[in-house]
Amino acid sequence: MSNRLFQGIIHQMHDTVDRIIGVIDDTGLIIACSELSKIGEMRSRAKDEMAYTTDTAVIDGYTYQHIGSGAKPEFMVFVEGEDKVAEKYASILAISLSNIKNLYDEKCDKSSFIKNIIMDNILPSDIYAKSKELHFDGNETRVVLLVRFYSRTELLPFDIIQNMFPDKQNDCVIATSEHDIAIVKGITPETETPDVEKLAQEISDTLSTEFYCKVGIGIGTIVNNIKDLARSYKEAQIAIEVGKVFETEKEIISYENLGIGRLIYQLPTTLCEMFLSEVFKHGSLESLDAETLQTIQVFFENNLNVSETSRKLFVHRNTLVYRLEKIRKITGLDLRQFDHAITFKVALMVKRYLTAKPIKF
Repeated sequence: MSNRLFQGIIHQMHDTVDRIIGVIDDTGLIIACSELSKIGEMRSRAKDEMAYTTDTAVIDGYTYQHIGSGAKPEFMVFVEGEDKVAEKYASILAISLSNIKNLYDEKCDKSSFIKNIIMDNILPSDIYAKSKELHFDGNETRVVLLVRFYSRTELLPFDIIQNMFPDKQNDCVIATSEHDIAIVKGITPETETPDVEKLAQEISDTLSTEFYCKVGIGIGTIVNNIKDLARSYKEAQIAIEVGKVFETEKEIISYENLGIGRLIYQLPTTLCEMFLSEVFKHGSLESLDAETLQTIQVFFENNLNVSETSRKLFVHRNTLVYRLEKIRKITGLDLRQFDHAITFKVALMVKRYLTAKPIKF
């Protein structure tokens, strides 16, 4: 990654510095240069002579200087010429690239650190030590959003999402898989789930406009301790998986709002199958036709209100009552009774869960 970083800076300086400039690594290989044809050449003599000095050196018509001030610097800059101007250019270039590399390394270290936390690849005892080393506030309020891409794209629009979160000190954008991007967002203690959902909607709208692709966004619970980020990330994953089963029309799903679906997701499939066999004896659910199932759905959506449901279905009240009575005879459950309605509703959700077989985390 340093090669690309250095070449980008060298390219920008090419028009300002009227000499050949470049960078070699600790093997003497030119990894970045304003004259592209020189990339890949070896400067073995420069490597050998610079190994014994920390000062600027003039070798074969070029001025060399180490990048950084460590005991064993990994890289050196070179500038065409042996005069004071070349020496000055080499010093400026070395200082600039050293600072840029340090900033880049710090950013990568933080990203790797956060990724290791959310992926459970770091011991809890090491989290606090590493956070102090990176000057990372372990007690800041944060939340994890997981963006999953359902439609195919050439590349994940990582840069677009990263540009939406310019505060690198408090926010971190991480690609966790081929189709997933996690956002660890620093927030104020007063922030609530609806505020995070609003942010998620903005992300979804931007990606839809820029890339014309469908995404789902899962939101974990808000946490106040850095070690709890792994839990928030898993919750965001669960929100997406459970949402695909029970909230198929929604793009943005919060773990806190999963309700009964979250409980069903945590049940063993054998227990779910046993529950279904007890509620719907002798295949009574399969004997209900599409029209009847639609009636049940609308009845639930209208809070078991017969008059409102019949109006929404454009049927006479007596017709609806007839259908509900038919359901009672087939299943033994009278949906006009709250307890029976709850049992039926949960059983339908369990059926959908078993059919979908979502991934467990």
